[in-house]
Amino acid sequence: MNDDLFDVNKEGSVVLRIHVQPGAGRTAIVGRHGDALKVRVAAPPSGGRANEACADLVAEILGIKSSQVTLSGGESSRQKKLTVSGIEPDEVSRLLAEAMSLAESKPGQRPLDGRE
Repeated sequence: MNDDLFDVNKEGSVVLRIHVQPGAGRTAIVGRHGDALKVRVAAPPSGGRANEACADLVAEILGIKSSQVTLSGGESSRQKKLTVSGIEPDEVSRLLAEAMSLAESKPGQRPLDGRE
């Protein structure tokens, strides 16, 4: 189960723990990094571009609008917290499990950013 990758705040939003590797060859979910979801983003860390790319990837994986994902911690750190609104925790867990299963079954085969 992937419930240990996030918490639910008092407003009912999901707070997802992310470990980001900026400046990677491509943007993709890699798997786990302790109690965080590990993602690689092609964007550089400067100017908040890696933060934006990370939020966009999470929104795409969860099938929600980018505006529903906000950075709530770790602006200049690899360890980030993204607050996701408008989606049930059970659905987040299910979608993360699918994405991580795909990442583990085909490492390096397909980026998990919507491109085939």
